[in-house]
Amino acid sequence: MERKQQRKVDKGVKLKVMCLGGLEEIGKNMTVLEYGDDIIVIDCGMGFPDDDMPGVDLVIPDISYLINNAHKIRGILITHGHEDHIGAVPYILQQIDAPIYGTRLSLGIIEGKLDENPPPNYPELYTVEAGDVVNLGVFKAEFIHVNHSIADACAIAIKTPVGLVYHSGDFKLDVSPIDGKMMDLARIGQLGNEGVTLLLCESTNAERPGFTPSERTVGSSLERIFNQYENKRLIIATFSSNVHRVQQIINTSARHNRKVVILGRSMVNVIGAAAELGYIELPDGVLIDVSEMKRYKPDEITIITTGSQGEPMSALHRIAFSEHNQVKINANDVVILSSSAIPGNEKFVGRIINALVRNGVRVVHESSEDLHVSGHACREEIKLLMALLKPKYLMPIHGEYRHLYANKDIGEFMGIPADRIFVSDLGRVLEIDRKGARFNGEVPAGNVLVDGSGVGDIGSVVLRDRKHLAEDGLVVIVATVDSYGEIVSGPDVVSRGFVYVKESEELMARVKEIATQSILKVMTKRNRDWTTIKNNIKDDVAKFVFKETKRKPMILPVIMDI
Repeated sequence: MERKQQRKVDKGVKLKVMCLGGLEEIGKNMTVLEYGDDIIVIDCGMGFPDDDMPGVDLVIPDISYLINNAHKIRGILITHGHEDHIGAVPYILQQIDAPIYGTRLSLGIIEGKLDENPPPNYPELYTVEAGDVVNLGVFKAEFIHVNHSIADACAIAIKTPVGLVYHSGDFKLDVSPIDGKMMDLARIGQLGNEGVTLLLCESTNAERPGFTPSERTVGSSLERIFNQYENKRLIIATFSSNVHRVQQIINTSARHNRKVVILGRSMVNVIGAAAELGYIELPDGVLIDVSEMKRYKPDEITIITTGSQGEPMSALHRIAFSEHNQVKINANDVVILSSSAIPGNEKFVGRIINALVRNGVRVVHESSEDLHVSGHACREEIKLLMALLKPKYLMPIHGEYRHLYANKDIGEFMGIPADRIFVSDLGRVLEIDRKGARFNGEVPAGNVLVDGSGVGDIGSVVLRDRKHLAEDGLVVIVATVDSYGEIVSGPDVVSRGFVYVKESEELMARVKEIATQSILKVMTKRNRDWTTIKNNIKDDVAKFVFKETKRKPMILPVIMDI
């Protein structure tokens, strides 16, 4: 596949490499390469909100720089179909218009997202396969097959006027992959012999020694569990995007004469897309609808569900807390968590496990069985990649600081000089030219918060208010005054999340008195500045409340003028 966008190369121009996401964090991956009038974007991911972001659904990268340079964007290249690499696509396309290049499964999942949230201009979607080369302005991008916990994952090698940039994507070395397609080490070695200027290398497992186990190890654990609990209904939670894991669960269920039920919207969507595109094989008659479960005994059923991370709206969460309309749990169920908790999600996972155990359900998870293997390279695999590529420069990506610096240590161990390894920050620009590489300047970068249909309208002030309300509650004071400055009605005091009014009548009465005094004190001076009046009420009431309770609720005066 080629798109003829050839441009005359100005040798005085520098290559700029910057990350708008994926540094200092897990998720929200987005890397930008710019040379002159050409920009390419690699991945477009989302992240999970932190504990200090109440009410926020997800986090996407700040793309202010891309919006301001939208005329330069030649394409968005997708390494694979995980949410932390494609989850922001529908939101980003609301603001920029660019063609997207990815493998069949990646684009199949993206199409489903765009159908749910259509952009103003539907983008051109170009399907590529490992080995394809795409011409985008001065850039030539080659997709290279790698192993990961989702099918059709690729690294991307970009030929630029200053040399080759290798973006590892997310990868692992699996010598016995489920689909039989091992990482293309031969091509990677060829690129190393041709010369690699910069390696952008994922860092997620850079702290872990050794090699990441093969996905096939999970299969033997599943077989043991199916034999051990042959008289139980099995409910297995895993990542919806881990098509190979789901394939193993379906195959094992078929061997044990079990029917399979798929629960959870994302699970249904991804498995549907994977089956349609031929990435998953469904034995005849093995899949049934959840409404058909009543026709079978419990030990003839396997349920594959979302919710392995304890997500509050997931199918497993609703099952655990008896909120699911069609699946009710009992002591004849075994729940299997075929995943590991993403950092920050441990509390959510623990809450679900406790709820299940409280209902008499046996829970089997990673600590007791080999039910999950990572899709990310450990130290020895990263060393192998560096040994094959022999990069001149290294920039660790995809990880928190500790992961990035662990990757830096690996680079130094492999002989890359410390002054040629660049641990970057979000928005920091790495410049490369014939004379060398260096950091030079920054571009806008950070978090854009998505809450419902609102994108970017939740800022620091709103978050501060939400945290304030969550911690100390709200006191609303409502009064009506006439044109003579006299109080016609009120002030009435309404409390939410501060104190239980029926048990604090005396306190509420004193708040009402103080609010009345504050209004009269200002109104007697014929002051009609409502802002001043409200500020006085807030100050006087806040001082009294803190003195009495040592709390600082949000004080919201409402003054009506008649």
